[in-house]
Amino acid sequence: MFWIERQTGALWVVGRAINPQLRPTDDPRPEDVIFEGYELEEALSRANEALEDDVRVLEADGRTPDVRPFTRREVLPRLERWFFGR
Repeated sequence: MFWIERQTGALWVVGRAINPQLRPTDDPRPEDVIFEGYELEEALSRANEALEDDVRVLEADGRTPDVRPFTRREVLPRLERWFFGR
């Protein structure tokens, strides 16, 4: 499971949780964070790098994943709805 969030102080956070269904809580762990920074483009880049890594593993296992990269166009409207309530 991947997530991109904006925290107070204009900080973007990208995280990846492996096997979240096996965890006792839904709370992210410190080791789940793969990026913290102030630029959305860098956050998207790091999220897509991690996504590509997961795709390579799935393909090596003989699976055909159907995934698309994270894009600014996809992320911003969702964050604005959540943040501004629009």
